[in-house]
Amino acid sequence: MVATLVVSLSGIGPSTLSRCADLADELDRRRVPLSLLLAPRKAVPGEALDWVRARARGTDALVLHGFDHDTDPCRRPVSLRRRAEFSALPAHEAGLRLVAARSALHRLGLATDAFAPPSWLASPGTLVALRRHRFAVCADMAGVRDLRTGDVRAGRVRMVTDHWSYLAGVGRAARRGGFVRVGVDAADLDRLRDPLLEAVDIALHHGAVPGTYSSADSPLGSTMNSVPSGAVVDRTR
Repeated sequence: MVATLVVSLSGIGPSTLSRCADLADELDRRRVPLSLLLAPRKAVPGEALDWVRARARGTDALVLHGFDHDTDPCRRPVSLRRRAEFSALPAHEAGLRLVAARSALHRLGLATDAFAPPSWLASPGTLVALRRHRFAVCADMAGVRDLRTGDVRAGRVRMVTDHWSYLAGVGRAARRGGFVRVGVDAADLDRLRDPLLEAVDIALHHGAVPGTYSSADSPLGSTMNSVPSGAVVDRTR
């Protein structure tokens, strides 16, 4: 079985743009596309968002990464601990936030039917809401779900670290023909750029085929373009 490699990038913004662009250039040389994780409420109009639009018109995939990463979206009167935005929501509340997120994306001139929850944690209610609102893919901590068929491709997210065991784990997964999911926050690229690229090179060396969470030719892929045809970008917002 041939391994699949998916590299995801979050935390894209004005302060991290140069590092994001550098990483994208390195991956382009390796013919490895990026899955760009974006929370629309946190997106700042300007060069970084223009860069996301340009990349999404190419081989990179846009993935909705929550709405605003609010840790208490239901506004509970008593909160015992902080939770990721979609980790504990019932279906109705999750649906409201998904509608708001899609609307915000549309105003930015973007669209996607692929979803990756903040911290990679999605409640059962969130999965129900994603299906109701016709999302195609949900990438969570343990695997990637085809929301149209119910199929799940197992493979945990491997957030990049600089420890030797990280590279060893990537190599093992690739050799076994597994699903190699490499994730990084742009804020960490100063420290983790080289380990990430080394992990990618190891996976490719073992024959992994690069893809994204929205690969059109994947059985788990999205069918929606990242930049909608005829979209008008409001640059005043």
